[in-house]
Amino acid sequence: MDRLTKAKRSWNMSRIRGKNTAPELTVRSFLHRNGIRFRIHAVNLIGKPDIVLPKYKTVVFVHGCFWHRHKNCKYAYEPKSRIAFWRHKFSDNVRRFSQVKTELEKKGWKTLVIWECEVGDTKKLSKILNSLVRGKAN
Repeated sequence: MDRLTKAKRSWNMSRIRGKNTAPELTVRSFLHRNGIRFRIHAVNLIGKPDIVLPKYKTVVFVHGCFWHRHKNCKYAYEPKSRIAFWRHKFSDNVRRFSQVKTELEKKGWKTLVIWECEVGDTKKLSKILNSLVRGKAN
């Protein structure tokens, strides 16, 4: 049973953004401070990657741990109501991203996923993004 009223839950869900999220803005700010130029939300690429680094032929997806099911992450918890609905939604998200990643890699793009929980750890974020610049993105 949901602890919130239907109206309050609707209001909460309406505040969840798909673009320009706080983690995404943090990554973009980090890249910009380090002199790495990028494009955002490229509509000409499948999946509309959050960040596109043309110089490195790399795309970066900043994923929310809850929505994209980050394994072994405390933020990727299972909702207690409408379990079947949520499992279906999560599996669709994971499947869709897998298809997007495969398609981008077929076209020669390197893909990098940065998880929401990694953004708060500056050292970890720095290590991930520096590996990207050195050409070690997966």
